[in-house]
Amino acid sequence: MSPRPDVSEERKKQILEAAISVFAKLGFHKARMDDIVEASGLSKGALYWYFKSKEDIIKHMMDSIFARSMQEFQISSDLQGSTREQITSMLIHSMQEAKVMLEIRPIIYEIFAYSFRDGIIKQTVREFFNTYIEQLTPIIQNGINKGEFRDIDPSSAALALGAIFEGTILLWMIAPDAVDINKHFRNGINLLLDGFEGE
Repeated sequence: MSPRPDVSEERKKQILEAAISVFAKLGFHKARMDDIVEASGLSKGALYWYFKSKEDIIKHMMDSIFARSMQEFQISSDLQGSTREQITSMLIHSMQEAKVMLEIRPIIYEIFAYSFRDGIIKQTVREFFNTYIEQLTPIIQNGINKGEFRDIDPSSAALALGAIFEGTILLWMIAPDAVDINKHFRNGINLLLDGFEGE
């Protein structure tokens, strides 16, 4: 007899996809666990077996989104070229990925706001940004070591790049007619990298 397949990950994915759909339609605060049960097609018992609360679902959802983002970020970090070219390619690749995930961006921002009131969610968000900075910092440091960048604080430089990334997406979502996301994102990166290289 063949072993029974483990459906845990499949069920979690099913619930998370249902939760994203519900959060996108109703918003985080109005969404109820019963709404997620209905959208998932599972029983209430099955839902609570995997996730004990709405906050638990959010944590796992953010972990999944951030893991995907970091995987794409790591793939693009293996690109060759100057440090400037490498950073530019990484951030543009990440921007394209963010545009693909546009449907869930409002959910992410709602969760960012909720993190100010929930310590667990706040820690999840902080871990993502810390990982983001940790990915960029050694690349910037390598640029400094090679003489491509002046002697700057690599962690602060990584934070500034992250701010341009998140800020440009947010402004684009608020005012898409006023913000050419590709143009303004490239311009923002170039202005900052010019500063990294300048005296």
